[in-house]
Amino acid sequence: MSILAEIKTIADGLFLPVETGAFKKKPPDIFLVLTPMSDIFPQHADNVPQFTQPEVRLSLYSKGSYTDLADTLVKWLLQADFTVTGRQYIEYEADTGYHHYEIDVTKAYPFLLNKEEIQ
Repeated sequence: MSILAEIKTIADGLFLPVETGAFKKKPPDIFLVLTPMSDIFPQHADNVPQFTQPEVRLSLYSKGSYTDLADTLVKWLLQADFTVTGRQYIEYEADTGYHHYEIDVTKAYPFLLNKEEIQ
């Protein structure tokens, strides 16, 4: 499973509408936008990576209080073995009425590659 698919599963469990890149539909009062940020190979030996470690920014938008939902979302992410690398309030968007809060996460996934495949 990919990092985006896992996050979408968590959002579905919280009944939180989610899209990747931008929310293309008419936005509800609370929604989540996922933005892939990086995909690195952490430390490895023999120039053959064993893991890939993608990082995703979750942008939570809410027309009301976002704090309880943000904390619940972080708890669910941590329970699913995500690492939360940052959280911050971005702004209140006066033109749309949304509070914008961001959560950055990462998670390591096996990257199995035979040496024969890279020669």
